[in-house]
Amino acid sequence: MSLVWYIAVMALTTYLIRMLPFTLFRRQIRSRYIRSLLYYLPYAVLSAMTLPAILYATGDIRTAAAGTGIALVLAYKGLPLIVVALAAAAVALLTGFLL
Repeated sequence: MSLVWYIAVMALTTYLIRMLPFTLFRRQIRSRYIRSLLYYLPYAVLSAMTLPAILYATGDIRTAAAGTGIALVLAYKGLPLIVVALAAAAVALLTGFLL
């Protein structure tokens, strides 16, 4: 029976998160600051959730930093995602073997 309660609470929480902005902000937001804050907020939250997972995924922060550095460089150059991911994994693996 507790599973039903868990699902009901999660459904209510999800509904409230999606419904509250529509009820609280009926007019268009005119403040430039708040609009830019709301625009960049998803990127900041995604980075804050992803970066710790990246740095502690390999068990050694040095190998993770090497893989992340290569990934950033290759992504900046505009290479496809599969190339970036495979190169980052290969560099992290090679760095782990060398250390």
